[in-house]
Amino acid sequence: MSTAAGRTGPPGPPGHRPSRLPRLMALSSAVFDGRDEYEVMRLAAACVARLGPCRTEAGYLPAAGRLVHLPMGCSATSRSLDAQIAELGDRDGAVRLPDRVWSWAFALREPGGRAGSRRAGHLVVSARWQPSHDEITLLGLLARQTGAALTGAAARRREREHAVELDRARQEGAAARARLVAVESELRYQRSVHDALSGATATGDTEAGIARTVHRLTGFPAVVEDRFGNLRAWAGPGCPDPYPKPDPGRQEELILEAARNAHPVYLGHRLVAVARRRGEILGTVSLIDPDARAGEHEEFALARACEALALEMAHLRSLAEMELRLRRELVDDLINGTDDESAFARAAAVGHDLHGPQHVVAVGWTGTAADDAFVHAVAAAAAGLGLRSLVARRSGRAVLVVQGRPKGDELYRAVARELDSCAGAVGLGGRCDSPSEIPRSYQEALRALEVRQCSRVPHGATSFDDLGLYRIIGTGDDYREIEGYVREWLGPLLDYDTAHRTDLVSTLSQYFEAGGNYDNTAAVLGIHRSTLRYRLQRLREIGGHDLGDVETRLNLHVATRVWKVLGGTL
Repeated sequence: MSTAAGRTGPPGPPGHRPSRLPRLMALSSAVFDGRDEYEVMRLAAACVARLGPCRTEAGYLPAAGRLVHLPMGCSATSRSLDAQIAELGDRDGAVRLPDRVWSWAFALREPGGRAGSRRAGHLVVSARWQPSHDEITLLGLLARQTGAALTGAAARRREREHAVELDRARQEGAAARARLVAVESELRYQRSVHDALSGATATGDTEAGIARTVHRLTGFPAVVEDRFGNLRAWAGPGCPDPYPKPDPGRQEELILEAARNAHPVYLGHRLVAVARRRGEILGTVSLIDPDARAGEHEEFALARACEALALEMAHLRSLAEMELRLRRELVDDLINGTDDESAFARAAAVGHDLHGPQHVVAVGWTGTAADDAFVHAVAAAAAGLGLRSLVARRSGRAVLVVQGRPKGDELYRAVARELDSCAGAVGLGGRCDSPSEIPRSYQEALRALEVRQCSRVPHGATSFDDLGLYRIIGTGDDYREIEGYVREWLGPLLDYDTAHRTDLVSTLSQYFEAGGNYDNTAAVLGIHRSTLRYRLQRLREIGGHDLGDVETRLNLHVATRVWKVLGGTL
């Protein structure tokens, strides 16, 4: 049965020494030499046997708010011992161990600590017989020394941990400050890019301003192109002259490849970013960088430039579409008829002066739909000639209200160049000196266009003022009367030419155009004078007309001219 510490037990075995204080002093110096808690506990456990007939059974050290069992002896009942130590709490006390007469748990407290004070652990020792009072006293001193050493070791450990934490905090603080400096620097750069591009777009010369700004920010030559690869602006050295026209198919592939990436990408020797708005590709901004030296700053500047370009291009497009719509509505109202004051004000709002002479022009092109692209081509052709005009689409044609009198042939050739096709016609209406006269000029332009399209040379320009007798040709159902008129005067001759493959009507037409001069007529037709006389005689016989009669000659002349306008076929 165990006994309380400090009580007198049976005398020890032979050879027992009442004092082992020198060994305890040696232990004291050893446990305070900077060891950690486990090493202190291990050294104390090893010293127990040197102080008497006892051995160390176990040690307990606090960890994470509880005591951790450190087996150091032969005890196999750790769970039972753990429960007893837990019951003791922070006090010394006897414990029960199998086959041991005496066993005791010494509370390891910080120096000056009493029961109830913070403990540093427990040291459990046992003996086969009752230790002496001196031996128990030495064990108590060992426990106090060990408690003090554990307290010091714990303090040193906490100091080391605090030092590590402090060093980590310092490092994290330095890293955070470095990151903050980097972020501030990056924000300053981004703000400078934003301010520079805002200034560039505020000048009105958006594309050139963006290219110059990107070149200044990055140091690389900067290029702005539309989505088709046409040059809009270049800043920096090395601009090719002439600028190469890209292959359309290859350009579309490059644009789509660049558009698949959210960031700028290298395409050949260029770093390319796509300017898009609501999914629509509007153009590109590129850096000429054959050595791929551009970094994050250059990519950021390029991406922001594309955003600025997309906003400006979308804004300009919206303005252009609004102005175009207003112009078209104005042209429709002018053609249908509107009051002069309203027409003057609305025209001035879209930059057109209706004061002074105006002419309406109608443009039609064979095989080309009268869509927006066609209207844009006609407007571009007129602008290229320096014509001030309002352009709209009406009844499958492009219609222009032009300030002053345009030159029809020049306008026809300009439109042909824009469309890369000569298969079209231009009709010019007569002069109108006020907006109220524009509907009349429009009808005249349609008549001139139709006359040209129905003539033997359907491609070109015709002015209503130059139609002469052709003005009798109407539009729509009026052709029935015209055809009847021609058949009345030329019917037998036309039938004879068809049946015998002759050219009597052509001969008669040229005869009238030559003013009845035999020699000039024969020369133009490439026949002999006598052949001409024979043909004229056959004309008299087949048609039954007297060419000497003034009224007959007039009707035949008009009929042949109408026949020519109608394409020489009836």
